[in-house]
Amino acid sequence: MQSKEAPTSMEVEEIHSEPNSISASLPPKPKFESLKAHEMSDGQIQFRKVSVPPHRYSPLKKAWMDIYTPIYEQMKVDIRMNLKGRKVELKTRADTPDISNLQKCADFVHAFMLGFDVIDAIALLRLDELFVDSFEIKDVKTLRGEHLSRAIGRLSGKGGKTKFAIENSTKTRIVIADTKIHILGSFANIKIARDSLCSLILGSPAGKVYSKLRAVTARLAERF
Repeated sequence: MQSKEAPTSMEVEEIHSEPNSISASLPPKPKFESLKAHEMSDGQIQFRKVSVPPHRYSPLKKAWMDIYTPIYEQMKVDIRMNLKGRKVELKTRADTPDISNLQKCADFVHAFMLGFDVIDAIALLRLDELFVDSFEIKDVKTLRGEHLSRAIGRLSGKGGKTKFAIENSTKTRIVIADTKIHILGSFANIKIARDSLCSLILGSPAGKVYSKLRAVTARLAERF
């Protein structure tokens, strides 16, 4: 039995030593330069179109240079206003460094159309983990007439105090456009802000929402 076992162990040792000799004979891995945006799409130019609602037409005129400069100079994406179609058109260039820049620019322009300030919306170009979440008051609770206007009043508070308190504590930006609500921020922060707004819609007093926010933000501060 002993004479049979010895050769098998020798065979195993030989098998283990074979891959080392193969890896030594292989040529080094080639290093390729990263593809440019127009090369990824087989040289095809990519487009995005963002509709301009009627009430955002004059604010867009005023803030056009603030929107145009970062998109054209920093993100290397072409932008123009189609007056006939009332749309902002974006397209990639040969020197666009990343294909995702086009979608970032489209999100930035769309956020401005929803009612966010350029200073707030521009963060979408610079940070990857920012999103815009939209919902309506009727998605939370069906309200009509004075009940609806009271709910909108609860959301903003006296002089916008409640809205600012939620924005500052959750590090988000909120736009209340009639019955539509838009929130700009990171995924976790949007959830906290949305929960606070939903409880206000459902009739919770502002004081109760503030105390809940304090507890949640304190928990978040401990985590990070």
